[in-house]
Amino acid sequence: MLRLPRFRVLSPRTYGEAAKLLDEHGAAELDRSRGTPTLRVMLVAGGTDLFPNMKRRQFAPEILVSLTHVRNAAGVQENGELVISAGTTLTALAQDPRVRERYTALAEAAEVVSTPQLRNMGTVGGNICLDTRCNWYDQSLFWRTAEGYCMKTNPEVVCRVATSSPRCLAVASADTVPALMVLGATVHFEDARGARDVRLAEFYREDGMSPSTLRSDEVLTDVTIPREDGWRSTYVKLRDRGSFDFPIAAVAAAVRWDGRAVADARVAITALASRPILIDAARAALIGTRLEDEAIAAAAEAVHKTARPMDNTSGTISQRKRASRVLTERALRSLRPA
Repeated sequence: MLRLPRFRVLSPRTYGEAAKLLDEHGAAELDRSRGTPTLRVMLVAGGTDLFPNMKRRQFAPEILVSLTHVRNAAGVQENGELVISAGTTLTALAQDPRVRERYTALAEAAEVVSTPQLRNMGTVGGNICLDTRCNWYDQSLFWRTAEGYCMKTNPEVVCRVATSSPRCLAVASADTVPALMVLGATVHFEDARGARDVRLAEFYREDGMSPSTLRSDEVLTDVTIPREDGWRSTYVKLRDRGSFDFPIAAVAAAVRWDGRAVADARVAITALASRPILIDAARAALIGTRLEDEAIAAAAEAVHKTARPMDNTSGTISQRKRASRVLTERALRSLRPA
């Protein structure tokens, strides 16, 4: 049985207090030299990903700042735009009638994350900040000690997936992120000194060890999606087991109709690189069309060219790359007018 390391829990009542606790307790830089990346203090919301990672000693923080008791941490508000508090559970998001009707891709993505029990605990903020995954990284400390560390747990070791790679290739696999990206979402953060807003599409970077621009003293507080008429969206994914697995290839798509023509479009992929990607070439292939087969094929080809899966998760490279094309075609066909 894998057991949690010892840690202390602090429970702030506001996001501002949480940010101050991160600052006060010294969100020191990661020390990966012994195979267990360590931070003195980390945030925890639902804990559905962090606690398993701690059991595997992927992280061993001394202090956890729990967001469970933060006031107004959960909820969905609509007033010209949709504002989702970061502590909103994935179950609540999937079941919200406003989300299902107008932001369908997000509801579809939320309802296929893991199992019902974990969706009841997991939060949208936690999913946005989900750590990258890799077959060499997501193992117990005992396994990693015996088999050998990877770059993500010890930067002095070469990448086990591509030995000549100068960076970690661990893969992004959060379901809600591509859906939020095609819906034009913005994320909001607080730290001990102020706040900032970031377009979600600009939040991630192609680096498995540091996959986002989130600073160690920041707290994600909420997500905003603009309300725009005429959009239809969807999310589809491939996974080994249909009941609860992470995606090994996934596509979110959204199109805005102006009469019978596509006025705008967005297509995003995840689980095919170290970051989720909005694909501009797919958008260009769709604007001005009626989602004819030729337009869909052109967009799917753009996605296929962009997808760069590596041998670091379930499924073969060729299977996942082919899936990017198939999933794009399937998603876009579903967005045609009835």
